[in-house]
Amino acid sequence: MRTPHGRTRRRVTALTLLLASALAAAVLPTASAAPRPGPSAAGPGPSTAGPGTDYATDDPFSADRTSWFRKDRFGMFIHFGAYSNLEGEYTRPDGTVCRDAEWIQRQCDIPKDAYEKQAATFNPADFDAKAVVKAAKDAGMRYIVITSKHHEGYAMWPTKVNSWNLRDHSAFDKNRDILAELKKASDEAGIKLGFYYSIWDWHDPDFPDPATFPKYEKRMYAQLKELIDTYDPALLWFDGEWATDKPNNPWTARDGERLEAYLRGLDPGLVINNRVGKRRVVDGDYGTPEQEIPGAPVDGQLWESCMTLNGHWGYARYDQDWKSGTTLVRNLLSTTSRSGNYLLNVGPDARGRIPAPSVERLKEMGTWLRTAGQGEAVHGAGFGGLVEEPQWGTVSRKGDKLYAAVTQWPAAGSALHLKARTDFTVKSARVLGSGQRVEVTKSGDGYDLKPSGTATNPTATVIELTVDPGPTAPAGRGTGLKQEIFDTPELSGSPKVTRTDPSVNHSWKFTGSPDPDIASDGFGIRWTGAVEPRRSETYTLSTVSDDKVRVWIDGTLVIDAWSPHEPRIDKAQVNLKAGTRHSIRIEYAEQTGEAHMKLLWSSPGQEQQVVPREQLYPR
Repeated sequence: MRTPHGRTRRRVTALTLLLASALAAAVLPTASAAPRPGPSAAGPGPSTAGPGTDYATDDPFSADRTSWFRKDRFGMFIHFGAYSNLEGEYTRPDGTVCRDAEWIQRQCDIPKDAYEKQAATFNPADFDAKAVVKAAKDAGMRYIVITSKHHEGYAMWPTKVNSWNLRDHSAFDKNRDILAELKKASDEAGIKLGFYYSIWDWHDPDFPDPATFPKYEKRMYAQLKELIDTYDPALLWFDGEWATDKPNNPWTARDGERLEAYLRGLDPGLVINNRVGKRRVVDGDYGTPEQEIPGAPVDGQLWESCMTLNGHWGYARYDQDWKSGTTLVRNLLSTTSRSGNYLLNVGPDARGRIPAPSVERLKEMGTWLRTAGQGEAVHGAGFGGLVEEPQWGTVSRKGDKLYAAVTQWPAAGSALHLKARTDFTVKSARVLGSGQRVEVTKSGDGYDLKPSGTATNPTATVIELTVDPGPTAPAGRGTGLKQEIFDTPELSGSPKVTRTDPSVNHSWKFTGSPDPDIASDGFGIRWTGAVEPRRSETYTLSTVSDDKVRVWIDGTLVIDAWSPHEPRIDKAQVNLKAGTRHSIRIEYAEQTGEAHMKLLWSSPGQEQQVVPREQLYPR
């Protein structure tokens, strides 16, 4: 796995199922939805997507479908493929050695016949699904994502689509299926299983040429259907969506639109990452920062940081630069405190064994999480919100608990300061796993915490604060905003459609529109009514839009993005009072290309979400 810029890279309600099935029927691949033809009629059928199609089916920040993903926080990534057979080194015919891991075929310019020859000897006979799942569970991981097919195009399951797979092109036992074994072991352990799948394919001859790409796309759809039908994954993790060469990658945002809709038709409960499209805020359910941890919650999208234990994703026998258990635990705390997930990679060797140093570090993480209930700071927790993140550690929140994970313990008699972002009260505090007292006093812009003893853990000592976050009004009884739809982007003339819109949460993309009578390009929408917050705080209003948007609160223009733009986020800070219906007006225009419009809010006491229907009132 690698980004284009560097080396490193269940079930839902019956109603939702019916809606998603109807949507899927409307958005299967088609020549009319893209500059090139889609998969042939023998594959996914012709599309009837067009005016009236909306690809937004729920709000990932609050949907039941994504609840497990938001709570679990910690997962295992597994990079495993035919490249693992080389264990990071390729000896050229002239005797020189080239090193790489999952990219070794491309980076070392291994001829196709030579690469196929070495893959034929691949025999991961020691792969032990139960041991893998045990390592994940012992580490405190709640889900696993394994590479079903990396950029080399080699399938790690007995696909019927081609013979370039572990069953038909290896020395491995023809009666074994490691994905089935992993699925069984995961289910028995209560671990979710997901699959990585590379769009970019170095092996399929039809992939690079836009003229033949639909033939490859048909096979890709068939393989993904196999994965869903056979193994029932909870998640699909795409990669290889960027424009590049060696070979050329013709993947487009339109291709991503069709693929995502097709997959949701197969399984509306799937969680899908943003690399299904073009790694943008409008693609998939969640963002995928790689080998980095954002400094704050990511705007507009759930997120998960994927990282390696050493310097490679796939196994490289020479790479012994392992991160310490302390670093890994602190990375996990940082992602959680910003409402992100941590997907930590292991790379099995040629025999299918996870390296011992990987297992050792995972055990260290699990030990920390299990000790004194410190895992409460991670599982089910999220953005601290009520306080600023301190320099001495991280703070996560779960209901009326704040978990301050202290990595720089104060000297005897000194205090840890928490800067408040809103009014709240600390009712009690304790050091997990210790009987020492914690003195809490109001101080300046927040609270001082003064523990009576020393740190209980060198990695991070957790102070649990029980808080009263302040008054929160009951949920409202709103029904949405008044929506007027115009057949011009100037919002001129009389609206063609007037109705109540439950929430401003739309993804019409290239082929859709807000109504069957409105064309997919050249329309405008006005929403009017009132928004009623449940807390009196400073809120961040965020719009996710393409092409143009502007928002007024109580008659004041707070977001002015009325110049045409690609998908992006615009934000404004507004003071809102609980129990007060603040007037809101939103104007949106779609000219050509994609169409997206979402309205989200967040505050110190309110995690980011699409503004819900019950807090919106039409006028």
